[in-house]
Amino acid sequence: MKKKMLLLNTTVLLGLGGILSTPAYASTIQDMESQKSQIQNQRQDVQSNIKAASDELTRLQAEQDQMKAQLERLTIAEEENNKKAQKTEADIKETSKQVEQLEKEIKLLQEKLEKRNDILKDRARSLQESGGNVEYLQVLLGSSSFGDFVDRALAVSTIVDADRGILKETKNMQDELKTKQADVKSKLASLEDMKAELDEMTVQLAAQKKQKDALAKELKDKEVKNEELKASLQSKDSSLANEQSTLEQNIKDQKATEEAARKAAEQAAKEAAKKAAEQAQKAAAAPAEQADSSSAKAETPKASNVVTVGNRWVGNSAYVFGGGRSQSDISHGLFDCSSFVHWAYSQVGVNLGPLGSVSTETLKHAGTQVSSSQMQPGDLVFFDTYKKDGHVGIYVGGGKFIGAQSSTGVAIANMSSGYWKQKFNGRVVRI
Repeated sequence: MKKKMLLLNTTVLLGLGGILSTPAYASTIQDMESQKSQIQNQRQDVQSNIKAASDELTRLQAEQDQMKAQLERLTIAEEENNKKAQKTEADIKETSKQVEQLEKEIKLLQEKLEKRNDILKDRARSLQESGGNVEYLQVLLGSSSFGDFVDRALAVSTIVDADRGILKETKNMQDELKTKQADVKSKLASLEDMKAELDEMTVQLAAQKKQKDALAKELKDKEVKNEELKASLQSKDSSLANEQSTLEQNIKDQKATEEAARKAAEQAAKEAAKKAAEQAQKAAAAPAEQADSSSAKAETPKASNVVTVGNRWVGNSAYVFGGGRSQSDISHGLFDCSSFVHWAYSQVGVNLGPLGSVSTETLKHAGTQVSSSQMQPGDLVFFDTYKKDGHVGIYVGGGKFIGAQSSTGVAIANMSSGYWKQKFNGRVVRI
């Protein structure tokens, strides 16, 4: 049993070790799927241990039920035995009284017989003095005891009828008392033997009950520990289930976010291509200088890429004021708004200055100021939050921008309505 419980506890600890060793974040859907698979495997182990604990509880409860039934039987036996012992003890007392009473009666009879013995002897002397039968006198005077005297006297044919009646009555009384005394003493001995046996049985029953009580307590302790283990396992399984559910929701949200970003990028690319085509048509009809000016406004391939490069951090990052200025922060998806913009442009080969000193102030002077009516995907857009130009993001088209937001980490937000529309100050910078 101890070995089995140890195996369950060891398995649980190994499962928990797996949970604790899992990274606290996942940067891609593939990472999250891998983490989800690990959790599912851990749940299988935990659920297997829960089943083992349930089976052990069932076995312990069945054994506990058997033990309770046996204790009930022992209790009944003990009660019946005690009743018999009490009755036997009462019978012994009653029989002892009978013995005492018989002994008193025998004593009185002995005294009565002695008196009769004296009377008979007096009669014998009177008979001798009056010239009576010598044989009768020899019988009476030659007896060794009163009992012997009675036996001798009854055998003498010359005894008068009155004496013969007294002797027969005395003999019968004496024999009856002896018989009764022998029966009572036999009964008393039998009762005393029974009482001794019942006392021994009571001791044995008490010892059995004590042993069964100890075993029942041991079983109950094991049952309690097993229930605690099962509850702990169920708690771990519930925790793993919640983590699995969270991961599944994150995967779903990430896929939806990436799909939305992909569609937004496609739409932005279409809009950019459309604008480029329109500008090309205008350039063809305008002087060469105007054509050069219009072509400078067209979206560059780098600008098209920068709007989607940050999608990998959507849902897998956190906003840290002053974060994103070390490789460790970047590896863990820890950015503020300006460091994210710097990182995104660095991924398409554009350097926006020293990473350690990048800020919204440096970024708003990093490129060319354009009108908000001419915004294109890849342009930097600025917002007045805790200060003027306090927040910056990258326009992705369709009235949306991507940036490191304090409430969500890296995310795509709508600047055509709601909070960001109110905070957009109209500053647009084209890199």
